[in-house]
Amino acid sequence: MLSARIRIAARLVAVASLAALTAGCFQPMYAERTLDGQSSALREKLMGVEVPPVDKPNASREARVGVEVRNALAFKLYGTATGAPPTHRLVLRFTTSRSSLMIDQATALPTSENYGIDAQFNLIEIASNKSVMTGTTFSRVSYDMPGSYQRFARARAFRDAEDRAAQEIADNIQTRLASFFSTGT
Repeated sequence: MLSARIRIAARLVAVASLAALTAGCFQPMYAERTLDGQSSALREKLMGVEVPPVDKPNASREARVGVEVRNALAFKLYGTATGAPPTHRLVLRFTTSRSSLMIDQATALPTSENYGIDAQFNLIEIASNKSVMTGTTFSRVSYDMPGSYQRFARARAFRDAEDRAAQEIADNIQTRLASFFSTGT
């Protein structure tokens, strides 16, 4: 009984000492400064990503969603900074979907729907015009639609779902880009 406690205590001491030895090696991915006081290389690399407009027909719902995704992604990459020369170009393509989840039996109108975005992205190095990373991501958000007589509330619920899905797509792509620039994969 006593030897078992000693072994457990020895293991805990070993784990704690290993953790203490490696504690100075880790750094937050999005830190403004590195451990040696230099500016963050990741932030500079993300600021070098150009996000051109998404190719969708003008005045369509998908064009509005494309602008929403692009703006959210640009803000996540650059923040309020400007003026960095682009080193990479991020080409986005996406499709949207909408499906009814629940239907009111009295009116035969949907009361709850899912809105989805399936996105493909391609990161191209501008100097060589070669693709350095490709990926896909998706977002599914649900929204409730109030009664059949509240058509403006229904339209607003749909638009809010589009905005939430666009934000989620931008989050996913920004995380993948940060991972690529941090690790190179």
